[in-house]
Formats: sequence, C-alpha cells, structure tokens
Amino acid sequence: MPQELTLKLMDTHAGGDVSRIVTGGIDPLPGQTVRQQMEYLRDDMDGLRRLLLEEPYGIPEMSVDLIVPATDPKAEWGYIIMEVMGYPIYSGSNTICTATALLEGGFIPKKEGIQTFNLEAPAGLVQIEARVHDGVVEAITCEGLPSYIHTYKAKVDVPNLGEVTYSVAYSGGFYALVEAKDLGFVLEASEERRLAKTAYAIVEAIQAERGFSHYTLGDVGPLPFLHFMGPVEQVSRHFYRSRSATYVHPGVICRSTTGTGTSARLALMQYEGKIQPGDKLETVSLRNTGFIGTYTSLGEENGQTVVKNKITGKGYLLARSDIVINCNDALTSCDGLLPILTSSHPE
Repeated sequence: MPQELTLKLMDTHAGGDVSRIVTGGIDPLPGQTVRQQMEYLRDDMDGLRRLLLEEPYGIPEMSVDLIVPATDPKAEWGYIIMEVMGYPIYSGSNTICTATALLEGGFIPKKEGIQTFNLEAPAGLVQIEARVHDGVVEAITCEGLPSYIHTYKAKVDVPNLGEVTYSVAYSGGFYALVEAKDLGFVLEASEERRLAKTAYAIVEAIQAERGFSHYTLGDVGPLPFLHFMGPVEQVSRHFYRSRSATYVHPGVICRSTTGTGTSARLALMQYEGKIQPGDKLETVSLRNTGFIGTYTSLGEENGQTVVKNKITGKGYLLARSDIVINCNDALTSCDGLLPILTSSHPE
C-alpha cells in the first residue's frame, strides 16, 4: 500500500455553506442505486466522511458530496451527501453546489441560457435548471423534496429555557421550527454561538421526549435539524422574505439558511394558509445570503398532503485541489477508508 493517497476535490459554497465535492480517487461503490451506495458508506465505510469533515482536512461546518455514476438512465450523475450529522438523503445547498461543480468542472457541458438536466440523489431523481450567462453559472434551481407538517405547535420543557413551542416539518429531514423572537433572537451574526447553544438544548429535549416517523420512510432516526424563524415580511404580492437560521445537531449553525430549511418554512406557511401556489419566500441568513423557495403546488402521496417546491440559489467555485492522505499521520485515520480508495489498489 502506498504511503500517500490522493483525492481530487472541488470546493464550492452556496449561501456560505461550503460543500467539498469529491470528483476522483474513489473506487466504484457497491449498490444498485445511489441510495444503496449511500447506505454502504454509512454502514460500512464512514471513513471518507470523517476524514474530510474532521481535522486536519476539514471542519464539521462543511459538507462533502461524492460524485458517483448515476444508476438511473434519466440522470447525468449521482451524488452522495455527507454532513456532521451523517448522510441526509437530500440537501438543497449541497445540490446547488454539486450541480455548479459538475457544470464548472466540465462533467456536464454548459449551454448558454437555461439548461435542464437530472441528478440522482439518495432521495431519487432531482430536476435541475441552470441559468448560464457568458459562460458563468448564475443560478441553480432544484426541486425540493415534497414537504409537510408532521407536528404543529407542540411544547417541550427545556432546561434553562422553560417551555418552548415548536412545530415539526419534513423536507428531506425532520426540522423543529421555532420562532426566533420567542427565544430572544433577532437573527444577527453576533448571536451565532448563543443560537447554537439554544438549539442544542431544544433538540436534545425533543429527542429525549419523542421520535418522528415519515409516511413512507418510517423511522429515519433522531430529529437532526432546527430552524429559527424570523418575522415574515411581504415584499410584493407574491414574494415574502424572512430572516432565518438553520441548526444541524450537534452544534452547527449553517452559514446559509439551507434549501431544506426553506422548504420546511414553505410547508409551515402553506399549513397556516399564508401562501398560495406560485408564491415565493426568500430566507435570509445571519450573513445576509439567501435562498428563494417557490411553492409550486399541493399534492398527495400515500395519503399525506405535501407541499411541492423549488429552491433557487447560486453556487460559487472556491478551489480545485488534490487532498494528499498520509495514513502514517497521527492526525489522520484511514480506518474505514482504504477499501474504497482507488490509489490504494495499484494494478
């Protein structure tokens, strides 16, 4: 086995959330679908996620997206999402970053104007609309997962906070939705550490009290997300704006508002009768970046009413690089990684 191994990367961000796109150095993964390949990494080969999200290569606030060949003939490429909380089956910001990297990296040829294509996430096919101007990817619009309200205005006792009112939406993961002002926040960057501490306490309290089951997926694990909601401002007849902050358990406040967080907000606004199909909501982060969610239609899946939606944002290419992995480095663990590294299997 060589002492040094190499991964090829493209670092990107959307709304401030950095997504590290792995474009080379990984062997083909077992599994008939991208979902099965994700489950293989999750259950048997978690070393790649840990390597790129921990010292010395990364930090927990980042995400990792592994590019894999699509298994669905309708898709151009597949991708597997890895975060500090594990392996979400879908993410809006990661999808925006992945689509941008595939276009800017030449994996999908860019076409001037509007071009559409499909990607295969662990959640299934995702339709992408890219707007290209003068050879630059100006915006990505991707389908959000059908979202719905699971729990409306429940209450939980939280140590040092008292009784907290929350709703729960599913939008690719279960989100606790709380009013920021009820907890003393105006959602400014200076509040980030306190937001993380508060969210940690609320999520721990909810997890200790109950779990949540999806109408088709069943038990998808403990509640992983919390979304702080600022007041909603009506900008025009069909356009709304709200300051927001998304928390990922344990301990991370996202730099962006996140696509799935925005989809969760749309589900709540629809549930409360505050938006109609065609209306848009811009969520604005602590860093004043934003995603725009569009409520496209109301549907029904397996007896569950769902809000269909789209998320629009811009991805930025930050770097193209090779990561050199030295398994003799005391700060680097190659456990659960070597079986999938291309360069560790010389012919």
